[in-house]
Amino acid sequence: MGKFLESEKPHQSAFKQSSPTFTSESRQPGLYNTKYRPFCLPLQHAEQNLFPGIRESALLHFAKHEIKWHDGQNGKCSNHMCDSQVCCVNFLFPFADQPDALAHLLRPIYPQLDHMLPVEDGSLVSLEWIGALNYLGEKITRNGKRTRGANFTSTDAIVMFERSDKKHQIVLIEWKYTESYRGTNLKFAKSGTDRTRIYHHLYDSPDCPIRNELLHSFDSLFFEPFYQFMRQQFLAHEMEKAGEMDADIVSLLHIAPAHNLDFKKVTSPALQHLGNSPTEIWNKLVKEEDRFRSVSTEELFGSLSVNQLPELTEWLQYIHARYGWVKE
Repeated sequence: MGKFLESEKPHQSAFKQSSPTFTSESRQPGLYNTKYRPFCLPLQHAEQNLFPGIRESALLHFAKHEIKWHDGQNGKCSNHMCDSQVCCVNFLFPFADQPDALAHLLRPIYPQLDHMLPVEDGSLVSLEWIGALNYLGEKITRNGKRTRGANFTSTDAIVMFERSDKKHQIVLIEWKYTESYRGTNLKFAKSGTDRTRIYHHLYDSPDCPIRNELLHSFDSLFFEPFYQFMRQQFLAHEMEKAGEMDADIVSLLHIAPAHNLDFKKVTSPALQHLGNSPTEIWNKLVKEEDRFRSVSTEELFGSLSVNQLPELTEWLQYIHARYGWVKE
């Protein structure tokens, strides 16, 4: 169990007891993995894990597109207050109808950003994106449908903007909160499937977006979070080649708390010589520099103020109260 996660549990418990965004019934301990825990909500009140301003719209977005809530039940989000998906939705979905605020947020990373463009249903932010097609050749379930948020390579969010050079750029966003990973080799699935066979055609392709000459073997990428990085980079590359949404460029943006030191562990033994953290190593492995960016949550959100984003005053106050580390 990561130290950052352990430090967040009592903070989230205290926030649940003090914040007016929760009802008295929801302040009770919630059942999670067979135990009642103070940092979880009662299952019947799980939707209160979301910022009040987006509770209805986020739940409708997930339901309409049949997106899987991680650990969610009965169409609701997870009741665990340290859930990464909930954290992502709380931070990003309030920008779904705020083009100026979203552009202000992203422009320090993408200085060529001119204005935001809608990605789905007129919204500027969509969640659990898997691409319009099965670009990676992943196994499709019996009903012939791919599920967003489960069983397929997906990114936590997607945004798109027009640049000053008139090119359209999609940014696939991978969000982290309290995650930490052990050095578990994921080459073989529980079913016995050799996962390298699924993605080898992309790795061996002449236009592979990864500098595979720096790797001892493809197997070295099958440790989290590199396994996730690899699949998402493949997804971005294939979306760009296909011109999805008429985009000229599709890149990957990784957002994680600098406070979460556990995430910085290099889990793949064969990659340790390339850097001191997963994101440092991945920056070296991606061929085109502008196709991968990594930024801390604190750097991206910590300096935002009510004066800059008056239309998001209530949201910013909520974020500062619930995720106070973002300001440090």
